[in-house]
Amino acid sequence: MALPSLADDTKRLCQSLLRIDTTNPPGNERPAAELLAAAFREVGLQPELFEAEPNRTNLIVRHRGTGAQPPLLLSAHLDVVEADASKWQRPPFSGDEHEGCLWGRGAVDMKHMAAMSTAIIRRLAATGTKLDRDIIFAAVADEEAGCDLGARFLVENHRSKIEAEYALGEVGGFSLHLGESTFYPVQVAEKGFVWVKARITGEPGHGSMPRLDSAVTKLGEALMRLGKAQMPVHQTKYVMQFLDMLRQQQPKLIQPLVKLLARPQLLARVARLVPGVSVARSFSALLSNTASATVVRAGAKTNVIPGVAEFEIDGRTLPGQTDEDLIRELRAVLGEGVELEIMKSAPPIVTEPVASPLWDVITRQVESREPGARVVPYLIPGFTDAKYFTQMGARWYGFVPIKIEKNSGIRFADMFHGHDERVPVAGLAWGVEVLDAVVREISGAQVQGESFESAAG
Repeated sequence: MALPSLADDTKRLCQSLLRIDTTNPPGNERPAAELLAAAFREVGLQPELFEAEPNRTNLIVRHRGTGAQPPLLLSAHLDVVEADASKWQRPPFSGDEHEGCLWGRGAVDMKHMAAMSTAIIRRLAATGTKLDRDIIFAAVADEEAGCDLGARFLVENHRSKIEAEYALGEVGGFSLHLGESTFYPVQVAEKGFVWVKARITGEPGHGSMPRLDSAVTKLGEALMRLGKAQMPVHQTKYVMQFLDMLRQQQPKLIQPLVKLLARPQLLARVARLVPGVSVARSFSALLSNTASATVVRAGAKTNVIPGVAEFEIDGRTLPGQTDEDLIRELRAVLGEGVELEIMKSAPPIVTEPVASPLWDVITRQVESREPGARVVPYLIPGFTDAKYFTQMGARWYGFVPIKIEKNSGIRFADMFHGHDERVPVAGLAWGVEVLDAVVREISGAQVQGESFESAAG
């Protein structure tokens, strides 16, 4: 069948996905999965839908190659975080095209990857492209809440349908402008997460008679210690390699300044003095395990001093660090009298070695399209579906290419979970062409029958 151009198909699919509210909770990814399933059926593919719970839908589709090489997995999650519409310039589930961008929750996290992957596979199917490997696409649920109903469910229950040599998903492939240089970070490692409940007990009593040692008072003191703490530094080769590549691209006069990025104490001071220096905070988070208090609970009645106070901690661990390492560091900060219980955890993941045929293809395709730019390996402070897809042995690269112009006013990192999330239409078109070229080259693509130009119309 005749298809729109790759860019137009991607834009249309992305807008349609952005107009579907898949806020997690509750998720309700089924309408988004069904939209993609219909798009695949148009070109003769047979997508499959799988649910761990009603309406928490995952889609898997496979474009078959000769099998000469193992499969390549493309991955995107369909759920998104909540959006406060009162803080947005455009409605967060409108998919509006405004000021050269598609606006909506999920524009970069990460319905644009779902749209790109779908458009690419639709074109491969419609043009009869012969590949040396199968291309699998998994559009999954529940990533924003820990992956249990999405990537984890598929790995544990439908592993044979998604096993692959390589996997491409978030986070990476976006333009990062530093000074006069442009970089394209590609995730090769991500921190682990350790979600901890901290519990403090004390003597209960009547609210009319204050207690200096109440559980609530001690909780406040513990929160203050945690908020001001600088966790021990643990340098990793992934961060040091990244910083070294950044330094090499800077003018010689300022190269020594880049070394300061490896000093978290200085970064923390700069971040406090200059609001909005997210780059400083981001680099600081890559040099140590981190712990942020996120949920606080104490008491049920205004006139009763509670005997128990609790808070939850979002802990993140660097490669080479364990749950026990983080708990030990937390105990050193919080002191005695604070019970710590791990609620849920997953270890860091690393793609080793970084170099591979796919890494070389990514580098070649990006740098040929933007001379002077550099593709650099990157460690991210958050977690992704890689936590579970790598358990199958897949080598994961966070690569969802998107071009962001230097003076566009868009900072990619600020789009994640932020107000006014949006993706440049031109940058999305650039990205899908790059991703398509990467998929084709690593799969030894050969076109049979009519050309894409005639099919695309």
